[in-house]
Amino acid sequence: MMLRKIHGLPGLFAAIFLMTLAVTGAILSLVPAMDRAATLIPAAGEVSVAELAGRVVDHYPGAEQIVRGASGGVIVYYNRDGQPGADLVNPLTGEGMAPYEPSAFFIWIKDLHRSFLLDSPGRMLAGLMAVVMLLVCISGTLLLVRRTGGWRALLRPFTGSGSTRIHAELARFAILGLLLSALTGGYMSALRFGLLPEPPETGPTFPAEVSGGQPAPVATLAALSDIDLGELRELVFPYPDDRQDAYSLTTSEGAGFVDQATGELLKFQPRAAASVFQKWMVRLHTGEGLWWLGLVLGATALTVPALSLTGITVWWRRRRSSAQLANNVSISRADAIILVGSENNATWGFARELQSGLNKAGIQVHCSEMNALAETYPQASMLFILTSTYGDGDAPASARRFMSRLAYFRGGETLRYAVLGFGDKQFSTFCQFALEVDAALAAKGLSRIHKIELIDRCSGTQFNQWGGRISELIGRPLSLSYEPLPPATVTLELVERADYGVAVQAPTSILRFRQSRLGRSWWQAFFKASRGSLPDFEAGDLLGVMPPGGHSPRLYSLASSTSDGVIEICVRKQPDGLCSGFLHQLKRGDRIEGFIRQNPGFRPAVGSAPVILIGAGAGIGPLTGFIRKNTRRNPMFLYWGGRSPQSDFLYQPELGCYLEDHRLTGLNTAFSRSVEHAYVQDKLMEDQVAVRQMIERGAQILVCGGRGMASGVRLVLDEIVRPLRIDVETLRSRGQYLEDVY
Repeated sequence: MMLRKIHGLPGLFAAIFLMTLAVTGAILSLVPAMDRAATLIPAAGEVSVAELAGRVVDHYPGAEQIVRGASGGVIVYYNRDGQPGADLVNPLTGEGMAPYEPSAFFIWIKDLHRSFLLDSPGRMLAGLMAVVMLLVCISGTLLLVRRTGGWRALLRPFTGSGSTRIHAELARFAILGLLLSALTGGYMSALRFGLLPEPPETGPTFPAEVSGGQPAPVATLAALSDIDLGELRELVFPYPDDRQDAYSLTTSEGAGFVDQATGELLKFQPRAAASVFQKWMVRLHTGEGLWWLGLVLGATALTVPALSLTGITVWWRRRRSSAQLANNVSISRADAIILVGSENNATWGFARELQSGLNKAGIQVHCSEMNALAETYPQASMLFILTSTYGDGDAPASARRFMSRLAYFRGGETLRYAVLGFGDKQFSTFCQFALEVDAALAAKGLSRIHKIELIDRCSGTQFNQWGGRISELIGRPLSLSYEPLPPATVTLELVERADYGVAVQAPTSILRFRQSRLGRSWWQAFFKASRGSLPDFEAGDLLGVMPPGGHSPRLYSLASSTSDGVIEICVRKQPDGLCSGFLHQLKRGDRIEGFIRQNPGFRPAVGSAPVILIGAGAGIGPLTGFIRKNTRRNPMFLYWGGRSPQSDFLYQPELGCYLEDHRLTGLNTAFSRSVEHAYVQDKLMEDQVAVRQMIERGAQILVCGGRGMASGVRLVLDEIVRPLRIDVETLRSRGQYLEDVY
């Protein structure tokens, strides 16, 4: 009993984390094989390092570094016309084969695998999960030995059936691979957190005996001619026109320097045995340089989700209890299944209305979140999926595990489905996740009740019309009548406006409102105040505006705080924009209905660290609000992009005043329709040294504006912080990078 608890309880509580590690590890196991397949590898002795370097320099005069990856690919890092670059090159000719750009997808998967996207705490959790995996593997092996009657019996066929049999067979297949992954992963975590001594890897000191003579062509250097390409790890070129510098060489045997004039090998230091051991542990865990082992480990990792699910099933049956959601029939009794994907719970209201309508039609329903997708629904003939899309086309919180669970889903021949997506058409990824779910279900071989439909801005009318079409298709009376409750609003009166951008076809207005108390009787004012007074707000919070004829509010970032005495927004008029067009036609004294939505995730942190504000167009609104509140004169720098300095330099007078009183430390503007034809990304690159130094000192970056601009800024910042061995996602995880984009 104790051994079973040791095996079951850690696995039960850590199942989600272990499945995440396993699935991401399986995905990452493909990388070495993919890299190997895309790599041209010369035969041993065919190419020396000197020959490779000479060929590369012929095609890349600004070459700064040559790296040979674990899978054999050769990458050159270079500088061309002041712009850094990296290419995968053909080692036989030195010609570029393709730009070298690590996959953002695999980088994200690696971060998820290493730290669950939680930085250092996540790495500690991942290390703990490696220990849990090790404990589960050892205890599971002992249980198998006990069950089968000895170690030799592990090779004989197992008896039994169902989840218990599947669990045992999978465990026997995967145990060695999982043990290797757990041991090597635990070792790497122990090194990272100082539980084991880090192998010394200081490398040789820079040699004092550099000749300083006339540099010779790199292809003629003797030391490099003696080294086969297969032994190379890294070759760093000397600084241009510095005769006292030398080539820095790293091979599989050690590291040293090569005189650029004489070609002599200087101060070569062999790798320490502990360092060799560490490198092998990394290779055994990742499969880097051992692509076949990576595929084996990936295959064993894919058993973890199945082991977790079958293990939980076995435990659940032992407990002889079953779970049942409130107000739902059980999965085994349900005629219809409703699965919900929601980030902020708005979709659940539609799901409850659908469940109520189906119940009234005599249909028994089980409703749960998409993350709870079962392996099968024995009696159900209908599956309804109602899901929103989060962020840039991602799954919402209650559906983030749906796709991985779908891999093990068995729908059956009688189960048909319908997907209903919820989103906002103003975003380019409108209902993207719903579309992906619909395609994935079709790929599983399921038939549709009805083609996918997409609901714009939680339209109750569209939802009710969809219900009518579903009613006809299922042959049951299904009357849906649902309208989401609008948020409580207050009446706001326009007191001031400033207009820009008409000359460059980008009309943008700064609008300032105050809460209106005119035109209402005392009891109306009292009633309105009791249910809809504005709460305190800060720059960066959101103003929701209800446009006439609109079914849902539009949100605009606030450029003011409560202490300013006005509600200030900056709005660009969008083509055919219902709300922006309405706001742009307002005159002083006109009134609108609005409400405040807090947005604490987008505002400068308290402290004296520098703040870098980046925006374009109307995105300058909340950034100006942050500057206005910087009464402590902490370092604050603004990079902003517009079209023309003559027609749409938003907040120009105010920014000038803030520079004079030092609330704004530095201002750098870029105008796309001026002589310089520059964008805000260009200004960041011009200041990359200063920006990088501020980030090293803990600077926080806040970006506001369109998604296209924000995407370009992320790429530039990744380039700027690359020498710091971090990226934007690292900064985001530290709270140093915040976005408010649309």
